[in-house]
Formats: sequence, C-alpha cells, structure tokens
Amino acid sequence: MTVNAGRKITALLGAALLLTACASKEERAGVTQGSSGDGWSAGRPAVKVGLIGPMTGPFAVAGISLENSLKVEIDRLNAAGGLGGARLELVVRDSGLDPAKAVQAANEFAGDQSVGLVVGPALTAFYNAAKGAFESNKKINCQPMVATGDFASLKYGFRAQDPVSLDVAKMIAHVKAEGVTSIGVVYEGDDAGKNTADEVKAQAEAAGLTWKGFEATRPDDQSHRPYVDKLKDAGAIWISNSSSGAKTMAAASEAGYKGLIVGGSGARNISFVEAAGDAADGALFSATYYPYPGAESRDTWKPGYRRHIEETEKRFGKNVGPKTGAESPKAAEIAADCVFAYTRAAEQARSLDPDAVAAALEKIDISDQETPSGNSVKTDKHEFFGLDDIHVYQWKKSDQGWHTVEITH
Repeated sequence: MTVNAGRKITALLGAALLLTACASKEERAGVTQGSSGDGWSAGRPAVKVGLIGPMTGPFAVAGISLENSLKVEIDRLNAAGGLGGARLELVVRDSGLDPAKAVQAANEFAGDQSVGLVVGPALTAFYNAAKGAFESNKKINCQPMVATGDFASLKYGFRAQDPVSLDVAKMIAHVKAEGVTSIGVVYEGDDAGKNTADEVKAQAEAAGLTWKGFEATRPDDQSHRPYVDKLKDAGAIWISNSSSGAKTMAAASEAGYKGLIVGGSGARNISFVEAAGDAADGALFSATYYPYPGAESRDTWKPGYRRHIEETEKRFGKNVGPKTGAESPKAAEIAADCVFAYTRAAEQARSLDPDAVAAALEKIDISDQETPSGNSVKTDKHEFFGLDDIHVYQWKKSDQGWHTVEITH
C-alpha cells in the first residue's frame, strides 16, 4: 500500500473512529505483570514488543485495534508464564500517519536491545522506509497492515496479512465457479488502484475471463454511476478497499446492475455497510478468517479466534454502526498472531537471539485452531498465510440485522 493509498483509506477508517473508544492512559502504558524471569531467559526479566501505528488522527481506529489485540495476547501469554520466564511488555509509538515519525520509531526500536519484536509501522510505504533499519539491526518484525511488496528477500521481516495477490486469486476462482465470464475494476486512480487493477486483470485473463477495463475514480466524485455504467456488461465489478468502494456499491444498486460486486479484505469494515446501506447487501469480499458477525453460532468459531475476540470484547467492547447496527470487533487479530508466532518460535529455539528466532519462524507450523486469527501460520517466503487461509464472505441483511456468510463451493 502506498502513501497515497493510505491517505485514500483514511476517510473510511475515519468514519469508523466514531465507532471506536480510545484506550485509557493506564492501558496505553502497556506494561503487564506476572512473569518471574526464572525460565530459559533467566537474567532478562522483560522482553519488549514495540508497536508502531497511527494511534491518533483519522487512522487511529486501526492503531487502537492493533494495540487492543496485542494487549490481549501479551496478557494471556504473561499469565501463562511469559516468554521463557521473561515478562512481555508492550511499548507503543504513535506514527500519526507521518512517515518521519514512523521511521524515527523504527530506528528507536531497531537499536533497542530490550525490544525483541516490532509490529509495524502500518502501510507499505512506511514499512519500506523502515525495513532497512530492522534488517541492519537484526530486529525481528511482523507486519499485519502491509498488503504489497516482497518479504521473501528479508531475513528478519515477516508478513501477517493477506497480500492482494491472494485475495484476487481466491475471488477470481469464486466468480469463475459462479459462471462469471468477465470482470472490471472501479478504484482510485492512485498506485493502490493501479496495482489492484493490474493484479485483477492478470489473474482474470489467466483464468479465461474477459477483462472489461479499469475505471479510475477521483476523490471529488459525488457519484460512481458513470463508472458503473461503463462496466454494466461485466459479470463482476471489483471495488476499492477505501471509502469510495461504498460509492460504487450505491451506484451499482442505483443502476440496477445485475452482476456481482466483489472486493478485497477492506470491504469487511462495517464502514462500508454504514456508507452504502442496503446497497451493500450481497457484496462479496475475500479475506482471512472472519466469521464475525456471522449468522452462525459462535460455537462454530475456531477456538483460538473465539478466545481472542471474546476477551477483546470483554475489555474493549464492540464497534456498532449507528445507522445500520452492523458490528465488528475492536481488534486486529492478525497482529496478535505476530506475538503468538514470535513467542512460539523463541520457545522452540529456546533463545532470544534474532538469528535463532528468525530461523525458527521460517519453519513455524501452527494450527488454525490455536492462533488468535483463526488462520494457520505456515511460513513460506516470510508470509504467514497462504491461499488456503483466504475465504470468500458475503454481506447479508436479514431480520437479525447485518452479518457475514462464508461462501463455499
């Protein structure tokens, strides 16, 4: 994701700020208690986990969700004895969507030997500017909000998010199975939009679908009806992950479009439902495991995911759309996977040495029943998730309100 892409999505996430309660000063302190320092890491009473994210400003909903999930997972691990006997401590730095602040924080954590793991900085452009410091200082880092770029060339960096390529692959397979023969894209005309359109075009054509084109939107567009009209014959229209995706949904409904509205994991944000209203009913999105707020009982949820979400709800509550009543957790469970996998790797290596931990992470194999995200972690080329961890979900409105349904074949 580029800086421009990050700015584009702030409108969507800014709307979600109304749905999120900020953490208290006591919670922000990030220091947890409970480990004794008498295990294999004896002599090191604490291991810090550094978080770099937008804790203030229009993107704060994302930063706060990252912090909530890290706090829940760190507290759980400390209650179970910590890391080799050492206590885990969360240290937070606010990037405020300022690349200079993000790099400054990355340099600070990279040079701090008490920091074992860094999560962030969010957004691809920020990470690209920071990863050199992590590599040169041998700092293990895990990225739950970096959707593009190559991690295979890194030694100490790992991605805990579904890359755009996997989201597109899963959705293209789905729409083809549904009998769709053509697809187009309506997205911002920035790097994120162009890169997404290129990915959809390449995978669609490889699958035998007809490419109907890329309609580049503008920030000042009042309606996306002209773009939808140009793609009215497409069997599916891929929409933006940003707030403009809701405009495309609304325009498709207004135009009586009969094809499928599809998108990536950003469309799971309830701000899409809030902005699009009933036009969001039936929209499809590909994402990592996300049964929330599914129509089925929570008894069907994977146990690690359920444990993490319910503890997050207990401590921080839920996001609830004021217009639609749609719900989402105040969590970023894939960030909790970063801590889960790091501690598992360190325990296997019985070491905090970054080379030893990185080597263990490269071979890690964790069941989807255990992880906070409900996804398996089987690292391949420094990617936590694979195609089998991507699902296709659909927004549905019923008498019980808005929920997601997994679509399977």
